[in-house]
Amino acid sequence: MNNIKKIGLTALAGSLVATSVFAGELAVTGTASMTYENYTGNGALANAKYFTQANNVYFKGGGELDNGLTVAVSFELDDGANSDTASTSVWDNHSITVSSDTIGAFTLSGHGGSSAQSALDTTAAGDMWDNFDGVGEATAKVSTSKAANDIMSYKLPTVMDDLTMTVSYLAGSATASGEGSSMAYGATYDGVDGLSVSFGKGEDNSSNVNNIDATTFKASYAFSSFTVSLSDTSTDATTATTDKSVRSYAVSYTVSDNLSLTWGTETHDDEADTAADAEYTGVKGAYTTGGMTIKAGHQQGENTSYTTAVGEDMDYTYLTLAFAF
Repeated sequence: MNNIKKIGLTALAGSLVATSVFAGELAVTGTASMTYENYTGNGALANAKYFTQANNVYFKGGGELDNGLTVAVSFELDDGANSDTASTSVWDNHSITVSSDTIGAFTLSGHGGSSAQSALDTTAAGDMWDNFDGVGEATAKVSTSKAANDIMSYKLPTVMDDLTMTVSYLAGSATASGEGSSMAYGATYDGVDGLSVSFGKGEDNSSNVNNIDATTFKASYAFSSFTVSLSDTSTDATTATTDKSVRSYAVSYTVSDNLSLTWGTETHDDEADTAADAEYTGVKGAYTTGGMTIKAGHQQGENTSYTTAVGEDMDYTYLTLAFAF
């Protein structure tokens, strides 16, 4: 009799668990690329040549619950994610999103999340400075609000056609520097044919000594086969001479459905370095056929350490073969 009771209770427990499970889907996609890079000039990377490879696999799953909420989970598998750390994990960006048309979308990013402002701060020219990491102070000159692991973002439900609004919150931690929480918000409007306008503002309260406010404005307008874009990101810090700004412009020409060409420029200004602004200018092209894209470009970096000294100018050329599957 006791065995029969155990079997009955086990079956009941199983049926209760089963009612909480919902039908979902899991999709797996990926990207892979091979790149040749060449630096010329008098800087730290003079005559450096590289062959690099990248590969990413994305797992995205989820479904709709009985109460109308949609749950989505995303994981990125990236073999190079922790190549420069002691970690052996190959898991990179991951997040979970709970959403509905009524409440909007809540996302908690365990890794790889952006603040509502930093999600908008890619320059119009595509962050060319990032290709000059080994030259001067390029890596230290991007202005952004605080984004880190376990950042929460909330995309508001639709309140106006073609208007998207997002807010984000990153909790502080008990550190010696007295790190506080950081908030940000961003909005994008696409209601005029061919025009897109974005604005974002956020905080970086990592330190109680130097709080930072970052602001981004972006706009692009497409007409005929041309698209003109501009962006401006700046920071206002409590510590004197630590304000920074990045201004960028770009013009793109769509030759066909498969081929596009872009010219862009970026100017980086830092109040702590008054000798000269760092400037980056480049051209690039992309040709897509099926799931393959061929990209090529040439970029020039001038005054990369915010001085006019010899060795601060570099040229960068690349050729990439990328696949999507």
